[in-house]
Amino acid sequence: MTGFPITLAAPREHHGPLPDAVDVTVIGGGIIGLMAAWALARESQRVLLCEKGRMAGEQSGRNWGWVRQQGRDLAELPMMIDALRLWRDLPPGLRQAAGFRQTGITYLARTEAQLAAYQRWLDGARPHGVDTVLLSRRQTETMLPNAAGWIGALHTPSDGQAEPLAAVPALARAAAADGVTIREGCAVRGLHLSAGQVAGVETEAGPVRCTRVILAAGAWSALFLRAHGLSLPQLAVTSSVSVTGPLPELLPGAAADDRFAIRRRGDGGYTLTPWSRHEFHIGPAAFRHLLPFLPQFLADPASTRFRMAAPKGFPDAWRTPRRWRLSSATPFETCRILDPQPDRRALDGIRRCFADAFPDIGLPPIGRTWAGMIDVTPDSLPVIDHAPIPGLIVATGMSGHGFGIGPGVAGPLADLAMGRAPRHDLSAFRWGRFGRFRQRPSTAI
Repeated sequence: MTGFPITLAAPREHHGPLPDAVDVTVIGGGIIGLMAAWALARESQRVLLCEKGRMAGEQSGRNWGWVRQQGRDLAELPMMIDALRLWRDLPPGLRQAAGFRQTGITYLARTEAQLAAYQRWLDGARPHGVDTVLLSRRQTETMLPNAAGWIGALHTPSDGQAEPLAAVPALARAAAADGVTIREGCAVRGLHLSAGQVAGVETEAGPVRCTRVILAAGAWSALFLRAHGLSLPQLAVTSSVSVTGPLPELLPGAAADDRFAIRRRGDGGYTLTPWSRHEFHIGPAAFRHLLPFLPQFLADPASTRFRMAAPKGFPDAWRTPRRWRLSSATPFETCRILDPQPDRRALDGIRRCFADAFPDIGLPPIGRTWAGMIDVTPDSLPVIDHAPIPGLIVATGMSGHGFGIGPGVAGPLADLAMGRAPRHDLSAFRWGRFGRFRQRPSTAI
């Protein structure tokens, strides 16, 4: 069965009156925007969150469900450690509704080179206090007694998982109960400025006055910014997901090697995905930002399958408008939920890889497939910073890392919105770091 469960046919759960004025408007109903809005509401701020489609309708509901410290760029680790604590400290009922559990995450190695890369990451991560360990072949075989082909592994017992389809809606209900005004089916068309500073937003339902805006619009962020004369090197790749029917328990948590990733789901099946294979639809932004992205493409050309044009209405489709009037419909209303087609060839390939790795099971039964759009930056790290327009804060380019780290990003975003020094070092995520196309080496694996 192909298709993502959340569609525009689903009733709008959050559709209260549009306020005349708030302190902060958040654009985007994924986990980043939601958790930032909730953090600000807890500081007695009046917060409006606008989502053009449905909460978790795009990548925050379509991801793998991993909540991981393991393998992250070291610049992200302090926020991720915070995020893991916040996931763990959710009230029991909310934690259960989100499906959060600490079941561990394992990176499996088929070569000595992979094991060496795992060791290098572990050496850098140890000062942060992670409980990650490098497993021998024997220890790996003990963990996965019915598997084949791995010579060792990197394992973090405290890492966890949650159910993306359930987590964001459950968290949104809790945030709304704490005072966040959430409007689904309500696109923000643009900013109102006064003396060059944010003075409000124009939504499709009317204007709202505010002096601070957090843009957490995922793959749509660069398009929104471009309409205001700001250029952000951000592209979007398509990542495909399949869900198996119920299977015997192979491992309690999640694992991956260089071919595929699996996660044991609460329903007894597995989320099964390619580890690093993506589709990229070539649009105007690909040419505009070719130089900063070129090193990333050249480093691993086999992981990306190039398509000539994005589907109609997608953020970087050739005919998608880059400018519009705030009084008329915008691209955010033309395409309310990004719903790309899954890469069947890639999903068929990892199904065969799964059968090779777990010969006792063979080809797993597939119940549903879908795809999502992952917004990426040239260095695969997010932008979390003030934009050049005073009052505008950007939190985007999560590069596939956003779901797990979302609660940990909320605090620094609240700091920026409240005019405080951020609680974590955000220098690796600054707005202007791509200006000269020089990138710091990634420490992620």
